[in-house]
Parts: sequence; structure tokens; C-alpha cells
Amino acid sequence: MNNKIIIINGPNINLLGEREQSQYGSITLEELKENCLDKSKDLGLTLEFAQSNIEGELVNIIQDARKKFDGIIINAAAFTHTSVAIRDALDIFKKPIIEIHMSNIYKREEFRKKSLISDIVTGGIFGLGDNGYILAIISMQKLLKNENK
Repeated sequence: MNNKIIIINGPNINLLGEREQSQYGSITLEELKENCLDKSKDLGLTLEFAQSNIEGELVNIIQDARKKFDGIIINAAAFTHTSVAIRDALDIFKKPIIEIHMSNIYKREEFRKKSLISDIVTGGIFGLGDNGYILAIISMQKLLKNENK
């Protein structure tokens, strides 16, 4: 494989463009998806894009990814701070994982400053808005080519 990745988005990311534009900007989920697909294509990566508000669905997507994808980029959103199930599923993946958040979770409310997944992912990008997704795709491509080791 070596070129197939998935971007997984958690709860409320479907409301991008409508919610807290001071934190997330005005981009919609569909616009974000198109930008990511364009960048992935430029880099020779095959990309799937997923979003769910349901924890169990995200766990299923992560578990299924083990056999289909070479890397995961995940914005677990609010589940970042609460979901041991998502953490456990990611821990089983054993391939590159990049955690991403559009806002800087370390400059927000106290409860958002604790990520249950940061210590098991390959790396993280925080606070760079939708540009963080593009940086994550570039970084994932380099990881898959073993350029970041």
C-alpha cells in the first residue's frame, strides 16, 4: 500500500462554518474535504475522509483502517478528552497517526488541555486552523516515505 490514508473527524466537525468561527474559521466540512483531497492527489496519496458524531462508529472506522490504510490523521474533537475506546482503537493501529485540532487545545478551557491520544500518536498539529490538515497530509506523506525518521 504505502500511500492510502484516512482523515477521521469526530463530533461537531460536521458543523464547520456554522460554529465558533473564532475557533474554527469559516470553512465548511465539504470545503475542507475538497482541499484535503486536492493536496493528497498532488502528493500521490489516496485519501478517504470520514466524520461521525458517534463514538462507536469512530472506533469501527479506526478498527477497519488497520487493514485498509497506511496512516490515520484524526481530529477526535471532543472525544480527544474523553474516549478511552478511541484511544484503545488507535493504539492497536500500529502505523503512523497524526492528531490534529483546528484550535489550540492548550489555550482553551482546562478540560480541553488533556488529550487521551497524544501519547500514542506519531505527532500532533494544534491551532493552525484548516491549514493544519494540509500540514498533516504533507507530514503523513513524508512519514510513509520514511523521511521523518
